Amino acid sequence: QVQLVESGGGSVQPGGSLRLSCAASGIMLGEYAIGWFRHVPGKGREGFLCDSVTYGGTIYVDSVKGRFTISRDSAKNTVDLQMNSLKPEETAVLFCTVVLGTCSPDPDHYDYWGQGTQVTVSS
Repeated sequence: QVQLVESGGGSVQPGGSLRLSCAASGIMLGEYAIGWFRHVPGKGREGFLCDSVTYGGTIYVDSVKGRFTISRDSAKNTVDLQMNSLKPEETAVLFCTVVLGTCSPDPDHYDYWGQGTQVTVSS
């Protein structure tokens, strides 16, 4: 049984930082592309970052470039998302997701999803 579990969400002031973690069981993350999506009310799930195994790099949407970074820990079978300089409009439920293939902005492209973790950016 495959399970992805996010942790590390919470509340932070604008300009602050949070570090999320996504832990996997039942799969080896090193074989999968890893995406991070946010659920935006009225818009559904929007991808903002994907780390590809086949591409050998990380794809970011422009709005998070230079502020968000992803790192994998193969020994722990986890992936961390470091988010800096957070903005109020980035308040959302964030999800990690994986696909045995390439990255895509389409949430239907992915194989497994975590349950999500709330990130609130507010003063």
